Amino acid sequence: MSNLTGFVKRLRDIMRNDAGINGDAQRIEQIAWMLFLRVYDAKEQDWEWDDEDYISIIPEECRWQNWAHDDKFGTALTGDKLLDFVNNTLFPTLKNLPVDASTPIKKAI
Repeated sequence: MSNLTGFVKRLRDIMRNDAGINGDAQRIEQIAWMLFLRVYDAKEQDWEWDDEDYISIIPEECRWQNWAHDDKFGTALTGDKLLDFVNNTLFPTLKNLPVDASTPIKKAI
């Protein structure tokens, strides 16, 4: 638990320097979204490993591995490009996914 606490504190400290974030409530909300998307990406990797027919319900451009993963070649989004993507592509796309309690974890082929 102390590792998670330290991690969240470091994230908050970094986020305090970012423009457009107002207060800990907004920072915590954004941290929760980031953690969810990262954990969901790891789970999707498991599903892809177990099922070669797995198709994500999240559009390709919005999958964590395609916009947040740092491949060490400088292709990860940062700064204004990242902010623009998150605000104008990622969250609107995720918000409009047709998901409810009966939605399967993968698309049918």
